[in-house]
Amino acid sequence: MTYRVAIIGTGPDPETRDRDGYAMAYRHAGGYRRLDSCSLVACADIVPENAQAFADHHDLTAVYEDHETMLKEVEPDIVSVCVPPGVHADLVVDSAETPSVDAVHCEKPMATTWDDCRRMVSTCDAEDVQLTIDHQRRLSEPVQRAKKLLKDGEIGDLKRLEWSEVNLFDAGSHLFDLCDYFVGGARAEWVLAGIDCSHENRWFGALNETRAIARWRYADGTVGFASTAEDGDTVVDAYLRIVGEDGVIEIQPDDGPALRVRTDGGWKEIDTDENVYGPTPGLVRLGLDKVASLIPGAPSLTQPPTHYEQAIEHLVSSLQNGTEPIFSGRRVLRGTELIFASWESARQRGRVHLPIDIAGNPLEEMYEAGQLGGGQLEATPSAE
Repeated sequence: MTYRVAIIGTGPDPETRDRDGYAMAYRHAGGYRRLDSCSLVACADIVPENAQAFADHHDLTAVYEDHETMLKEVEPDIVSVCVPPGVHADLVVDSAETPSVDAVHCEKPMATTWDDCRRMVSTCDAEDVQLTIDHQRRLSEPVQRAKKLLKDGEIGDLKRLEWSEVNLFDAGSHLFDLCDYFVGGARAEWVLAGIDCSHENRWFGALNETRAIARWRYADGTVGFASTAEDGDTVVDAYLRIVGEDGVIEIQPDDGPALRVRTDGGWKEIDTDENVYGPTPGLVRLGLDKVASLIPGAPSLTQPPTHYEQAIEHLVSSLQNGTEPIFSGRRVLRGTELIFASWESARQRGRVHLPIDIAGNPLEEMYEAGQLGGGQLEATPSAE
């Protein structure tokens, strides 16, 4: 069959990418359009000119300002939700409750409250709708190779996972998710974290801390450690470090080798032809492309599918086969819980045990209550 695909939230000019938007709809659209099994049929955005620009770019005639009208009139099979995280939940739920919809693919992070994250998953489960969250980095070659090295016992039993990023929520959600992938979905038992929010640090409308330290433990004994800083000055000098009994694996985003392993005192670099953010052409591919350029009509070989396109292909294949996607809502929920648990630990000033018993967003609640904001603590009077 051919799946009818609709996108909610087209965003502005795809060449403009900042903390207000990355025009993810254009990346999703590229993934669907390359598949014979999918037909992109409609789009909706509350900014009419953005929706029309997207429609013009993709030759769509079904253009909407209201997503509910689009869902009712177009009757799509698959919906991509590419709006800011604060409104993810309502749009995912509206899509899942539309009779024609079989799958919803939503951008990350899941949502800005813990209740909304769970509501997305529970509603899709109740409606028998496949929910995926775009944690496409699980599919990257460095991550897949590292997973195989770990499974094959290259570094012995897993003991610790360490990572660094600019924040726990927007960027860090990828890392918490990758940690869940490397522990095979093992249950997280507790989290202990401290955060700083020296100013209102919003990404796509959602508040993020400006600096954090977090430690947590899984039921299998693996320990996690994260260090974040808006300025990049973290205490972990790797994007993701996987520490085993007999060695270490490191994954870097784009600085130095994408993947390297150490088991005997020296590092061994592993060529993956891409970094964790997406495919990059290696020397062999570049050489083949140079040869191809000399042949009239020969296609370029330097453009392998992006991770976003791989993610779309994976979710469609999972829907066709009736298998659970690698980044299903249920799976992504486990890593997402660690974000909210970290903020809750900072609020309680102590260790928090999982599952967490909260509904909202501890970081936003602390910020609104004036418990954060970077103010200097009053100096303690000297005993002298």
